[in-house]
Amino acid sequence: MMLFSSIVFFASGWLVSPVLGQTVSGKWVGTQRVMDNGETNRVFLDLQQTGTEVTGTVTTIGHIYEVKGTITGSHFELFSSPKDAKPRVAGDLAGNELHLTRADDHFIAIPAKPGDEYPPFLHINQPALHDVPSNGLANSPPMGWNSWNLFQGRIDDKTVREVADAMVTSGMRDAGYVYVNIDDTWQGVRDAQGNLRSNKKFPDMKALADYIHSKGLKIGIYSSPGPRTCAEYPGSYGHEEQDAKTFAAWGVDYLKYDWCGARMIYTHDALQAVYQKMGDALLKSGRPIVYSLCEYGSGNVELWGANVGGNLWRTTGDISDTWTSMIANIEKQVPTAPYAGPGHWNDPDMLEIGNGHMTDEEYKTHMSLWALTAAPLLAGNDIRSMTPAIRDILMNREVLSVDQDPLGKQASPVKNGDLEIWVKPLADHSVAVGVVNMGDAETSAIVKASDLGLGTKVKSARDLWRHSSVVFRDGLYTANIPAHGVLMLRVN
Repeated sequence: MMLFSSIVFFASGWLVSPVLGQTVSGKWVGTQRVMDNGETNRVFLDLQQTGTEVTGTVTTIGHIYEVKGTITGSHFELFSSPKDAKPRVAGDLAGNELHLTRADDHFIAIPAKPGDEYPPFLHINQPALHDVPSNGLANSPPMGWNSWNLFQGRIDDKTVREVADAMVTSGMRDAGYVYVNIDDTWQGVRDAQGNLRSNKKFPDMKALADYIHSKGLKIGIYSSPGPRTCAEYPGSYGHEEQDAKTFAAWGVDYLKYDWCGARMIYTHDALQAVYQKMGDALLKSGRPIVYSLCEYGSGNVELWGANVGGNLWRTTGDISDTWTSMIANIEKQVPTAPYAGPGHWNDPDMLEIGNGHMTDEEYKTHMSLWALTAAPLLAGNDIRSMTPAIRDILMNREVLSVDQDPLGKQASPVKNGDLEIWVKPLADHSVAVGVVNMGDAETSAIVKASDLGLGTKVKSARDLWRHSSVVFRDGLYTANIPAHGVLMLRVN
């Protein structure tokens, strides 16, 4: 047992008066929030305190976490992984209550009663592995927009319509950005027949799809092979064919299928069979739907993603709007390069260009590296209010043509000090070259034609960001590159 100080005031605003000898050990339950579909998300904690160490499990409507942390006085912080930047759950012991914070929600848990636990999910055996026939889609890397990076759970019908309008008026649609993808938190609940409906934020998904189609655009949607999604809304577990038919009836053109909630049911050994099940369901739906696998590069997905009907698959964890995150994601592309090609693409995650936490030079590098690696280009910014500089980066037609090149080859880098040189073969026998300055100061770079597989003679070369021709002299071209900047050339 622990001795506590008398009174402590925490930033959450609760006045806490611990009782001598109390412990967080035990089972606790509290309501975190009511979700947009009307469901109540309860949090069930089974905790054990030994001295200043606290261990146990935290179960919600959509996730189960094993947690470990410490308690100081009456305040405890629980983490599910050493990689966690912040606690999964933090709290304060206040008499016979836990005052908790989870995902920015504040709520109170009280001692649980028998029956407060979540019942276990029924395990459904997966089918034997087989190859899913190709759907013939995504012969070039998909281009469009996704709601998650900026809007997350704040996305709604009105915002999606406004973004669709802006994709037309800004010129993005005509530049090739055609998918308008709604990520997590659109889901309602299932009706008596098991059909999944949208929630109050999306009152009529078919009408929204019709509106997007009327703009010459396509609509994408999000689900999970688990019982719940990352944001803890209903997933497609046990309803794969039913959901695929629902999506098709609405007019959906693209599905992002996120492993997140499947962790409650499956180990990574089941990845291929689980994704195969939805791949089969989409083919049976009667509508061509691009299939995006989001499993964070787990299980060597590049080896089997196409076999389950996938058109693109994540090779990385989630991106964030920082130089470090962006570079880390693109570096993970390197070993996957042989597996990219028309109809099946490696995906280093969505674009952060325009979300405000990198410089315009860094955003140019971001765009260049995604194009050089033949990555899907899904903008994640507010299309309605982007600056001219961001618009020019996203709609640089010369850079986009590198990403969309029909040969579909993925560049690989060669490192030279602070410089990385990426070379991508193109269908017209030219090459795209990206020289990235990884350093914190401007540096000079020399591009050698002999390193590009072009011998020593260059017929023509063009700087794709300056939109001007450049000259190789004696097989060499020299340029200064700003810190975290890029030189991008197309060389014949």
